Amino acid sequence: MNKTIGETVSFLKEFIPLTKDASDIEIVIAPPFTALYAASTLLKDSNVQLCAQDVFYEEKGAYTGEVSPLMLTDIGCKYVIIGHSERRQYFHETDEIINKKIKAAKRHNLSVIMCIGESLQERESGKTFDVLKREIENGLADIQPDSIVLAYEPIWAIGTGKTATTEQAQEAHEYIRERLALLYGNKANDMRILYGGSVTPDNIDALMACKDVDGALVGGASLKADSFARIVKFKKI
Repeated sequence: MNKTIGETVSFLKEFIPLTKDASDIEIVIAPPFTALYAASTLLKDSNVQLCAQDVFYEEKGAYTGEVSPLMLTDIGCKYVIIGHSERRQYFHETDEIINKKIKAAKRHNLSVIMCIGESLQERESGKTFDVLKREIENGLADIQPDSIVLAYEPIWAIGTGKTATTEQAQEAHEYIRERLALLYGNKANDMRILYGGSVTPDNIDALMACKDVDGALVGGASLKADSFARIVKFKKI
């Protein structure tokens, strides 16, 4: 919940030129709902795609305060984030709700970034893989893998300054890939898995060197154009 419409416009006017030559990478940005239209106008002729931070699972109706997938495509969104840890934590979204949202998004040809990840308590009690297994299997129940991106965000590393080590990130991503292979066979190899959890310009290069890390879901470090641009233009090591 950052940036007014004016702040979003200023950010994009600075950010788009910084990343216009990043042709070998997909860039997706997710402003708040109020700034989506203004962002869509600015992004039309750029290499940056528009994403929403959430969506509801019905197209229309008596659901005051919600935003439907039809509304998102109408405004120019190509992607939507579903199941972010903050939605799960503060708004009590279950795997079943997330599953319904993904199905609704796909019906309207929105690509989905589905977030999964464990809390500090779950990690310390050895339940990381159990949590990931449950969230993958329940969240993706009866859903085909096309247009699905997974984002592993260890909850204990979001906005805390703590980052999973490259070994921890790779271990989790490798496990996620294995679970996806059980669901989808060889199609799992084509699915992208992003790492999210205090990603910064200082750690992006090492994270992207991990075999099963295909990209990053960036939070606080994406609020400044130069910081986010450095992450987009990570250095291969």
